[in-house]
Amino acid sequence: MKHIAILASGAGTNAENIIRYFSNDNRAKVSLVLSNRSQAKVLEMAAALGVDAFFFDRSQFYDTGEVLMMLQRRETDLLVLAGFLWLVPGEVIEVFRGRIVNIHPALLPRFGGKGMYGDRVHSAVLDAGCSESGITIHYVNEQYDSGDIIFQARCPVLPDDDVHTLAERVHALEYRHYPEVISKLLGGRQ
Repeated sequence: MKHIAILASGAGTNAENIIRYFSNDNRAKVSLVLSNRSQAKVLEMAAALGVDAFFFDRSQFYDTGEVLMMLQRRETDLLVLAGFLWLVPGEVIEVFRGRIVNIHPALLPRFGGKGMYGDRVHSAVLDAGCSESGITIHYVNEQYDSGDIIFQARCPVLPDDDVHTLAERVHALEYRHYPEVISKLLGGRQ
């Protein structure tokens, strides 16, 4: 059984989708959800779905190595970022190199980097007058949104789009493709 750990900072809609996707898979499962926000809805959601969920603070992530130790104790095979906003420390990247993935709500390399998340990304896409947007699933390295691209999916930007309508279309791509790509990375169902 392959073990997936998810890092998330918010409501956890992608995390929930991933947990549900793997809930009946006998080859892989989400065994841990960690959040850097104590009040993040993702913690409640994961616990309600029977997944161990814990809060961690900046010191536990960057200084003491407690998060890394927990991931190692849980025999984590793949670390999945799902709306996680902190830069992953070098020690975690080194131990899990090639086994940490993130999803970004735009077609990287455009509209990525520090501070580019959620509605900020969609607003930038609209302000730039792009005819398409989409998602990028990529490996995580020491810089925001700059790891090797694993997968991209595209959607049109319509003339009457606003941040919310574009976000809905991008979210649909996230929900459809992220669990499938994770499964393929783990050698699971195609």
